Amino acid sequence: MEIDSAPISRCSKEHQKIYQDWFSFADSDGDGRLTGGDAIKFFAMSNLPRQDLKLVWAIADSKRQGFLGFKEFITAMQLVSLAQAGHALNSDILTSEVDFENLQPPAMEGLDALLAKKKRVSSEPEQNGSVQPQSSPAASWFSSSKSAKKVSLSSVTSIIDGLKKLYVQKLKPLEVTYRFNDFVSPLLTNSDFDAKPMVMLLGQYSTGKTTFIKHLLRTSYPGAHIGPEPTTDRFVVVMNGPDERSIPGNTVAVQADMPFSGLTTFGTAFLSKFECSQMPHPLLEHITFVDTPGVLSGEKQRTQRSYDFTGVTSWFAAKCDLILLLFDPHKLDISDEFKRVIGSLRGHDDKIRVVLNKADQVDTQQLMRVYGALMWSLGKVLNTPEVMRVYIGSFNDKPINEAASGPIGKELFEKEQDDLLADLKDIPKKACDRRINEFVKRARAAKIHAYIISHLKKEMPAMMGKAKTQQRLIDNLPDEFAKVQREHHLPAGDFPNVEHFREVLGGYSIDKFEKLKPKMIQSVDDMLGYDIPELLKNFRNPYD
Repeated sequence: MEIDSAPISRCSKEHQKIYQDWFSFADSDGDGRLTGGDAIKFFAMSNLPRQDLKLVWAIADSKRQGFLGFKEFITAMQLVSLAQAGHALNSDILTSEVDFENLQPPAMEGLDALLAKKKRVSSEPEQNGSVQPQSSPAASWFSSSKSAKKVSLSSVTSIIDGLKKLYVQKLKPLEVTYRFNDFVSPLLTNSDFDAKPMVMLLGQYSTGKTTFIKHLLRTSYPGAHIGPEPTTDRFVVVMNGPDERSIPGNTVAVQADMPFSGLTTFGTAFLSKFECSQMPHPLLEHITFVDTPGVLSGEKQRTQRSYDFTGVTSWFAAKCDLILLLFDPHKLDISDEFKRVIGSLRGHDDKIRVVLNKADQVDTQQLMRVYGALMWSLGKVLNTPEVMRVYIGSFNDKPINEAASGPIGKELFEKEQDDLLADLKDIPKKACDRRINEFVKRARAAKIHAYIISHLKKEMPAMMGKAKTQQRLIDNLPDEFAKVQREHHLPAGDFPNVEHFREVLGGYSIDKFEKLKPKMIQSVDDMLGYDIPELLKNFRNPYD
């Protein structure tokens, strides 16, 4: 587990104000994050050995974000102060008996002069329409300039920071030009990159989704309801927060620090059935859970939901790192709505795990038959020759029903539960790899989208018969997709869903789209072929 940074509450208000001035000074981009280059220059004023500074960074950046926020910056400064006083730095020092509240700020050579210089320059009136230039080269370390050159990939302190820059510089222009955000996925924001790994639970009602989350957290989350009938009637994101509270969907969707702004496309009908449940919890510092409404079966399917349920699950599937499909031994039938939901997970097969929950309610012989029936049902729906990983167990706080499962079943359930928990523990470790994987998938999808849009534009006449040609192209989309595939030698499996593409395309005038811009395509190809491998090669601690 990660080491918690010393909270701001362990620092006096007087010292907080000093650190706030220092942090604002050191943060050259003004984005509230102190990255490697700025940190090296600022920390060097402490005159500590490089090895000590490397350790300061490692302890303060305990979540391996590649940057320090204000809270982590205070921790770093307190560590520098302790090191200057002769304390040996290690990961346990933050939980020691040190009086952090009265710990004096460290001595930073030349910092007071630089701060005074900055204040003097900022207070001088403008002359001839421009501010007098700063003469001190040290002060220029911390000055922010909009005209500065783009930061090279070798200077970023984390893979996530590198992906952000690549997205803004190379992929986003292509997405905007060809309306990728309207057809496939909303444009990404910083919060999409910084979000914690997510696990989504899907299944019919009463298969134990909410109970599963409660079992992992060892406590109930705010707004959780558990019962034999459909009790979770909304999408609930369970995430870490300073206190226990539920935030309504409309509020969550407009918060810049949360990665859910893309859900606004599903309208108010959905947002009224969406909420965020926050609580302080060690597990939630690493993983966010998405609890979903029970998938309907039987007569209940005839009642239409007021929003696009499968569209929402597809949106979350793209964001999530793991998708758990929960089944009950007594509910193995896969309803029409469940088929549509599983179909919406297309392209994310590597994230899907199947959980046969409440398995201790049947004996060993029945369990064998239930497992066979489940695999048969899944084989028809998933339509893949590969067998999906199925975990068998009873994920609740009650002891395993040994009377039903028998001693063999009890041992099997315990091993399966350990395997699933190990899979969940691996998620934060693999999160960075998954981000890269999702980013590359998105880049390829955006490229194919650009090829399709530009091909349709090329097929349009210059003058007469535009409406008729547009209708013909929309009607014959599968043929047009095939032409694009052959022309550019693209894999058929990477093409979007024809029906969804046709539905969105109907609201546009194809003639208004852009022609193919080879430079943009080349830029994305360079990013995939050179920039991302270079980023992976160069990712390192700033003090390495």
